[in-house]
Parts: sequence; C-alpha cells; structure tokens
Amino acid sequence: MERINISENGIYLVFEVDEEQCLKLLHFSAQPFREADITASSTKDGFRLVEMNLAGFDRPSERHGNKYIVTAPGYRLKYRGLNDEVNKIGRKLVFKLEDEETALEVEAVLQFYNDLSVIRCWNTVSNLGTETQTIEYLSSFNYTGIAKEGKLLQQEKLELALPHNSWQREMNWQQYSLTELGLELVQPPAEQRSSSSFKVFNTGNWSSKEYLPMAYLANKASNTGLFWQIEHNGSWYWEIGDQNGHLYLALSGPNEIYSHWSKNIKPGETFTTVPAAVGVTESGFADAMATLTNYRRRIRRKNADNEKLGVIFNDYMNCLWGKPTAEAEFPLIDAAAEVGCEYYCIDAGWYADGKWWDEVGAWQESKKRFPNGLAEVTNYIKEKGMVPGLWLEIEVMGINSPLVEELPADCFFTRHGKKVFDRSRYQLDYRKQAVRDYATSVIDRLINDYGVGYFKMDYNIEPGIGTEIEADSYGAGLLEHERAYLSWLDGIFSKYPDLIIENCSSGGLRIDYAMLSRYSIQSTSDQEDYRYYATIAANAPAGLTPEQSAVWSYPLANAGREEVVFNMINAILLRIHQSGHLAELSTLNRSLVKEAITLYKTIRSELKTAVPIWPLGLANFSSEWLSMGLKNDHKIYLAVWKRKSDQTNCKLPFVELQNKEVTVNLLYPNFAAENYKWDSSQGELIVELNEDYQARLFEIEF
Repeated sequence: MERINISENGIYLVFEVDEEQCLKLLHFSAQPFREADITASSTKDGFRLVEMNLAGFDRPSERHGNKYIVTAPGYRLKYRGLNDEVNKIGRKLVFKLEDEETALEVEAVLQFYNDLSVIRCWNTVSNLGTETQTIEYLSSFNYTGIAKEGKLLQQEKLELALPHNSWQREMNWQQYSLTELGLELVQPPAEQRSSSSFKVFNTGNWSSKEYLPMAYLANKASNTGLFWQIEHNGSWYWEIGDQNGHLYLALSGPNEIYSHWSKNIKPGETFTTVPAAVGVTESGFADAMATLTNYRRRIRRKNADNEKLGVIFNDYMNCLWGKPTAEAEFPLIDAAAEVGCEYYCIDAGWYADGKWWDEVGAWQESKKRFPNGLAEVTNYIKEKGMVPGLWLEIEVMGINSPLVEELPADCFFTRHGKKVFDRSRYQLDYRKQAVRDYATSVIDRLINDYGVGYFKMDYNIEPGIGTEIEADSYGAGLLEHERAYLSWLDGIFSKYPDLIIENCSSGGLRIDYAMLSRYSIQSTSDQEDYRYYATIAANAPAGLTPEQSAVWSYPLANAGREEVVFNMINAILLRIHQSGHLAELSTLNRSLVKEAITLYKTIRSELKTAVPIWPLGLANFSSEWLSMGLKNDHKIYLAVWKRKSDQTNCKLPFVELQNKEVTVNLLYPNFAAENYKWDSSQGELIVELNEDYQARLFEIEF
C-alpha cells in the first residue's frame, strides 16, 4: 500500500493506494489523521475518491438501495498517477484514474486556495476506448468517514445545519441530529449496513427552490466542521449514507435516478462534472461561513459593482407593483435621487399596454404607459444623476408573444414532442444560436436606445427535468442548456464589463455560485412583509456574500418611523434595494431613508471585505430577537432586530472580546435614545428595546 499525505491551508488529507491499485480518500479534516479512527474491515469497497456508474455494468452485492456507493465501474478504477502543482490561486492536485475494461480515464481535480481551508473539486471523464459509454452518475466529491473522529456514537456527535429555501421564506436554516434524519447507527455489528440515505437535491432550473445547494456538518466530539456548496444552476444532488460502519458524503450534479440525467460519451469525448467546494473548520459555523465568504469572493467575476456597492431603487415592491407609467415614475425618480439612490430600475410591465405576463418576449416599450417614449423617462433618470435600469425575463417567452412563431420550434424546451409550458411561458433553449442571438439583440438595443446600465434579470418558471431535443436524456438537455446560458452571460459581461445584471428568480430561487460567480448582485426574496424579511436579511450572508445580497427596503406611505428604521436596517449591511412609495413618505420618514443611505455610503467600503457573524445564532422566522454582524479586523457593524417580544433586554455575546477594550456606538437611527451597555467582563453587548418591531445598527470597535 502507498499513502499520500497532504497538509494545506489547515486541511489534512490522506489518500491510500491499495494492493489492487484503487485510490481511496481516507481523511479530509481540520485535524490530523488518526489511524485508529478507521477499522480495517470498513475499507474493502469504501473510501473511493470517485464514484462513477455506467449503464450495463454489474455492481457487487455490498450495495443496497439507490445509494451512490460501490458504483460500477467506480469501485474498480485504478490509480495511474498524481500531478501536484502550484498555480496562481493555490495548490492543485490532479489524480489520474483508469478503468481498464472500458478504457475510460478520470481526472479528479482538487484545487486549493491560498490561505483558505476550502477546496474546489470536479471530475473529468475521457473515453479513450472504442465504444460509447453511458454515464448515469459521476461524483464531484466523495468522502467516506465523515463521522469517524471523536468517541461518541455518530448520532450523538453529528449535527447538520441545512438551509431550507422557498419563495418568501429563503435562508431558512434548521439544525438536525442524525436521529432526526433517520441515520442512527445500528450496533453491533459495526459493519451492518442499510438501504437508505439522507438525500438533498434539486431537479430542474430553479436551483434553490427547496434548499440552498450547501450545508454544514458539525462534529461536537472533535469540535470540527465540514461544509460544502455545489456550484450549479440546475439539478444537483448530495447524500449522506452509511457504508460498512462509516458515514459518507457524496456531492454531484444531476444523475439518472433523481434528475433524469444520463450522458453518452463517445470515443474521444470528455465530460466534466459540476464543481463543488468543500471546506473544514475547528472554529464552528461562523468560521466556516467566513471561509466560504472569502472563497466566493475569489471565484467571482471581477467587477466594479462589488467594489462600489451602489444603492438601487426599484419601483416594484410595495410601490408600483408592475404597473409603471411615465406619470408615476417622475415623482419616484425625484424622491429616489433626493435620498441618494444611484441606480433606478423600472420593473415589470414597461413593455405591455395591459396584462403583460403571457406576452413577454418582444421587449418593446408600451406607448400607452410611456406616451412620449421610454427614453423620456430613462433620460430623466440620467439627468437626476442615476443609472437607468430595466426588468427583463430573457430566458422565457410568453405563450402569446408574437415572436413564438418567428423562432424555430427547436428553440424551445420540448418533451413528448410538445413545447414545455409553465405559468403561460415557454422555456428558451440557450444551446441554440438563434436564441442567443435574440437575447443579445435585446440587450444591445436596450443599452443603445435607453442607456440602460442595470438589468433586473428575473426568472419565474420551473421548466422541470429538461428537454428531449438533441439530448441523450431530458437532464442532459437541461445541463447543456444551463451551461450554454452561463457561456452567453460570460459573453455579455465581456462585451459590457460595467453592466450590472441582478439575478432574480421570483426572489431567491436561484442562489447558486454558478450564477453568482457571474452576476454581481442577487435578489434575496420577494418577501412582502418587512418584519419577516429580517430573518432572510440576517441569514443571507450564509448563502452568498454580503455585497451580493440585495434586500428590499420598502416603507409604506403611512409608516411610522420605527417601520422605516426596521426596513432600512434589513438592508443596510447588505445591498440596499430601495422601494416603497418614497414620494408619498412624510418629510421625517424620507429623511430617515436618506440618513440610512448616507450612512451606508460611509461604511460600504468596509462591508465588501467583512465576514458575517451571528451573536444570537442563525435566525428563525419565529425568532423574537435577531442579530447579524459584519466583522473586519478591528470593527463589527451589528444589526439588532426585535420583533414581538415581552423581553425588553437582549444580551449579545462576543466571547472573543471578553476583557478587551471595546467602544460601542449607535449608528442608526440618530433619534434613538435606547439604553445599551458593554459588559467587558462577560464580553456582552446588552441592548434595551422597549417597543415591538424595532431595529438598531451599532458599531463595535476593538
């Protein structure tokens, strides 16, 4: 046997090449490897670095159920070498594996990032043989032994933090024990196995409609954590299951069983999985999210928007509700400019005289809504010192759009010989040059005719498992379309490097880092109640970087001042997505909006490098008190929210600041006279809020 030991950026990895030349990943942790943690009987078929299942091959009897273990020919892949190099972003390992019978070669890539305890990994399969093979499953990351450290039983020491996600209930993190997940270990004997696993997956084009493609697994016995995200804008899959007395984690993109995906790989062809990021920590959830935050900044397209953090006004939420007119826009433009907004986005409806849902596609201005032309309004936006923006839904076409008959039939998703319907729209197929040309022409025209510098790119359908047109499977058609869409986006940003495109999918239903490595800003929700939005805002930096997290602030015309403050604090540590009837607010309330935006502009240069903390833990929608902070080396900006609660005082712990010299300032609002106190001996900030639905912003310097 041969051992390959890797220690890089606080990650300890141990690989083993056994007597049959099979490569195994024995260890991936923030702590060094202990031989005693692995029993000899558990390594026979387990611990494979790569799992790959092809059609037409038998699996050994050890496999039970639909779990992705002991795949064929994954279980027999032979190790053929390692390329270990350093590139400009960090160390890179490329393991070469081969299946002799099919002549398939696999390159398993692990890319490290300087000073970050996280890797990005993917696998590429090349067919060097003479026959076409059909891939049914290929892992992006596979690690057996996730529970081996620590002396407690696995159900006593492991806890999973899982981010549920839904329309208007995004970022809904919940904690689960293994018992609650149905993963109790039956003992003895240790090698007893089951037919089930805990599965989290997405099928379709709304990548985060039920879960964010990430999670955090804590080991309370070893005080370590394992975290991951799958970076794909479509179908993805991960599972935790048992194999010979150990638990494993398997991450992948689409697969046949759960995604209707299979891929024929002909002689000379290659296929690459979607990438996944996996990291380790010894310091808990906040440290893991800090690592992910900095990693996300590393893999993201370099752009000016995430440096400047411009303030956006959008006329939709609790405002015009998709019924824009020139008459309605002008006073809002004046008010947005007055409070300090830098972008002004006209939302849905600007292209239709009346009902617009099922006619989208032509993207021509409505003369009824804008009698003197849309340019009159966008020019006025520019005169007021703001950049004009427009709402688009460029990936779909309404069933009553006149352009439907102009495009070839194969430009639309098709199943069973029929166009795929969802909510009176058709899904366009970005593999087709005609679709990409159409989409590019729309972007070109709106930029050239109206001076648009900001697009809110919405997406309000779920086209399901994929398309049958020119595809090996429905899922293969979907995956190829999604990759084509990303390629089209890359071309748009190359052509217009200063253009800002907001990623919106009925709010936050496509929060993934395939999209967010391109887009600079993401709609976090369409939640219409600011009191519930606090939960989404507080948890947002776990799902994406703060400077990409667009949060609505939408005080109503009859709002009291505390409602305005609560709204603004929802957004002030993230990206301000201002809306509401600004022109109808009282002078006092409009001044509170302006005060918050003015303050934001003084601190935003620090927010783009800060990492999130949660003194009270992640928020629930039932939480009475919530808090989220952004932390740099010597400063924390801290938002504190109180919803309905009998408790007037809240203690926020900062253990790392205990007995240190600390200065606390209340930054917003300036009218506030609440009591707050720093207890140095306990490392606690004590905040008193006497009314329900209040929020405050603090600065803590240390």
